Amino acid sequence: MSSGRPRRTRLVLTALVALFTLAATACSGSDSSSPSDGGLEKSKIKVTLLAAIDVAPFYLAIKEGYFQDEGLTVEPEFVQSGAKAIGRLGKDVDMTFVNYVSLFQAAAKGQKFKLASDGYQAKPGVFVVLSRPSGPTTPQQLKGKKIAINASKNVAELTAKAALQTYGVAPDDVTYVEMPFPAMAPALQNGNVDAIFTIEPFTQGAKQAVGAKQVFDAASGPTADIPIAGWGTTEKWAKENPKTFAAFSRAMAMGQQLAADRAKVEAILPTYTKIDAKTASLVTLGIYPTTLNPTRLERVTQLLQQYGFIQGSVDVGAMLSAP
Repeated sequence: MSSGRPRRTRLVLTALVALFTLAATACSGSDSSSPSDGGLEKSKIKVTLLAAIDVAPFYLAIKEGYFQDEGLTVEPEFVQSGAKAIGRLGKDVDMTFVNYVSLFQAAAKGQKFKLASDGYQAKPGVFVVLSRPSGPTTPQQLKGKKIAINASKNVAELTAKAALQTYGVAPDDVTYVEMPFPAMAPALQNGNVDAIFTIEPFTQGAKQAVGAKQVFDAASGPTADIPIAGWGTTEKWAKENPKTFAAFSRAMAMGQQLAADRAKVEAILPTYTKIDAKTASLVTLGIYPTTLNPTRLERVTQLLQQYGFIQGSVDVGAMLSAP
């Protein structure tokens, strides 16, 4: 085991996982047996994700040996957005960390997915729009301006539009410019955009490098506590690899629980992001949910319908049922 945690502690954590895990993270019949007896359909899987604080539980699970205990080796690959990895699922990617907006948009077009674990939920300070020190100071001053987002029609654009509308800024009053998070602070400093939609640790990075200041919090009003992202794969892959799917879910459930300890998150961040320990101590952390809650996730689908991001409905419950 990579961390040498006492067996007793592992047993306690495993018991806690059993209390929190829903049907989406359970096996049926013979698949419910301990993974230690082997039999995984795939012992090594490729997982795509962002280099952001959102995925700290994944790296905690690696560090503590939870995937290893499940007989599973995970190969992480960073991507600009989970949306860009959806098309690779079931091909060269097995599992991905994906924002719910992009996932539900794909589902609304007929693609079928299974969610293995919830990932990250907003709270104040998690989604913020920043400007230069001499830039806009109020949401209303962003009318006719350019805001950088990491991907079009994703959770950033949705929450920005919903929050701006509460300030009287119509969805079409702002132009959204797509670029990777690391490129945003330089773009803001050079005047290529008027504001940037950031997440941690890029928020702290922009404040330190550019002196960026907050214009508004995008996780407020109609988007307060909005579910952000989770871990999922295609329904086909989950059905073909039910033991591997369940093993990944169990390991992630334990990682999500560990992330409730801020000290553990701060310690793991410098190992996979470009921030140092001091910056890690300053970042705003969101919520790392330990269960998949359909009612909570349906809030996202309702906003997607309201702002025309999807047509029709999405069966969230089907994504949470056992493969």
